[in-house]
Amino acid sequence: MHRPWFSPEEYKQLYETTRAHAKASQIHHRWSAEQLHDYVLFLANTGLRPDEAKNLQHRDVTIVEDERSGERILEIEVRGKRGVGYCKSMPSAVRPYERLLGRAKYVKQGRARVRAKLPPSNEPPQLPKPTDHVFPGNHIKMFNALLDRSELKLDRDGNRRTAYSLRHTYICMRLMEGADSY
Repeated sequence: MHRPWFSPEEYKQLYETTRAHAKASQIHHRWSAEQLHDYVLFLANTGLRPDEAKNLQHRDVTIVEDERSGERILEIEVRGKRGVGYCKSMPSAVRPYERLLGRAKYVKQGRARVRAKLPPSNEPPQLPKPTDHVFPGNHIKMFNALLDRSELKLDRDGNRRTAYSLRHTYICMRLMEGADSY
């Protein structure tokens, strides 16, 4: 059995769906929807596993100029189950990461504050610190709902796609571009 992945057309449909969802989301869901959109782009352009992305902190990611291509890429210090490894991204991962860096942390208003009809907290928005996780939330339910809505949950062979499918998408797209698997 092969692992489910997104073809280039399906991947485009997925990121357009997450982008549209982020723009159309109500204010109290917008932060999570924007995070999910950048999560999809980030994983599909770095090849990280979902658990590696969950453990990733901003201090582990550096934007550099690739010596070979001259393009800006991410150098990532990945902490996985077998220790620390290093990853170089595709250039398309830089812009989503810059958005993540520039997006203020989510400030939960609290039910008591809402029930009392108090105005929203006036704490100034805080940008992520180097020790903050790049993806602090869990977007599995929203991701699966968007896959279902866009009819991308199953691949052509009936295999269920998950966030891990974004890693396989990265690998397959790199191979289609002519990357050497050895």
